Amino acid sequence: MPQKFTAGRLPLALATLGLFASTLATVPALAGECPADQVAAGAMAPGATAPDGVTDDVLASIDLSSRGGDWKGSALRFRKLVVQPGGVVPWHSHEARPANILILEGTITEYRSNCKVPIEHKAGEVTAEFGELAHWWKNNGSKPAVLYSADILPPMSKDDHAM
Repeated sequence: MPQKFTAGRLPLALATLGLFASTLATVPALAGECPADQVAAGAMAPGATAPDGVTDDVLASIDLSSRGGDWKGSALRFRKLVVQPGGVVPWHSHEARPANILILEGTITEYRSNCKVPIEHKAGEVTAEFGELAHWWKNNGSKPAVLYSADILPPMSKDDHAM
């Protein structure tokens, strides 16, 4: 179950948001994209199904249940993921979980269900994930890749560390 946002986490959350803002202000935020001629439904088969060499720390989480209606049971969370060289963020879907990912350090390769070729993401890029998208990520580089993720965790997700 998502943790509640507490005042004790506020300085860390604000510092992280400040880091987000300063990074975006100094580096162009143009995400790697699938080349137009490589886009196709079902283009990439599912990849790794378990995390490997990745830490996933929830920095802040806000229970959205107080908004009622469709928000009941949902959470807005902010995470830091560190993917070691050779590490994997496993195959997962964004059909019910929109996310924005900032690549802060390093590079990481994305293997998307709707792209015939891998997509390389570099430090400073932001990528939006939502809709009929499933994918997995692998750090094919020689240095850790540091990612920040802001996403809405749907009610059916019980695991606060769901990828």
